[in-house]
Amino acid sequence: MDGGTIPFENRQDAGRKLGRKLSEREFDNPLVLALPRGGVPVAYEVAEALGAQMDLLFVKKIGAPGWPEYGIGAVVDGASPQIVLTEEIVRQIRPSPDYIEAETRRQLKEIGRRRSAYLGDRQPIDPKDRTVIIVDDGIATGGTVKAALKGVRKNKPRKIILAVPVAPPSALEDLRDECDEIICLATPSPFGAVGSFYRNFDQTSDSEVISLMSRAHG
Repeated sequence: MDGGTIPFENRQDAGRKLGRKLSEREFDNPLVLALPRGGVPVAYEVAEALGAQMDLLFVKKIGAPGWPEYGIGAVVDGASPQIVLTEEIVRQIRPSPDYIEAETRRQLKEIGRRRSAYLGDRQPIDPKDRTVIIVDDGIATGGTVKAALKGVRKNKPRKIILAVPVAPPSALEDLRDECDEIICLATPSPFGAVGSFYRNFDQTSDSEVISLMSRAHG
């Protein structure tokens, strides 16, 4: 990206471009996991390009006691949901095991509610022994994506690929050890906000997610 040009018209355009890049390769039994909501239109185009199965991957933050905005970890959705704790923060705050268990249950309930709203009674697809491609519409800091990668890794996929249209080099460097490969179309620096690299970055609606997932599973 140079000369002040904006690389992506919208998430569909970004997904098609990312899909073309990925389709240059052969992937063994690929499974595309989208981070909702913004990652879904991108991931749908990627899954179409690869002829791959697609599912959603919810990540819900576990907040510190009395300070819910301060994350001490996350619950990562899937066939076998996982808890990913940020060990250095947990050591500092020392939340009780009961608190972590209660928050985990609460976030799992919320994940279940959202999964049901988007996917009905369809169960999560097991990533074990598969090539998992995790897709979002872009990365700013990478906190949510890092939790997603760590959680999926615990479910023993054969390989994890992170695929995004745009991200800052510093965030990608921080995520490199969490996956087997990163595919990113644009790595501008300075970065700013993900939306500044899209002409249209309107919020992805619930109805759009439901429609795309229905088509993906059709």
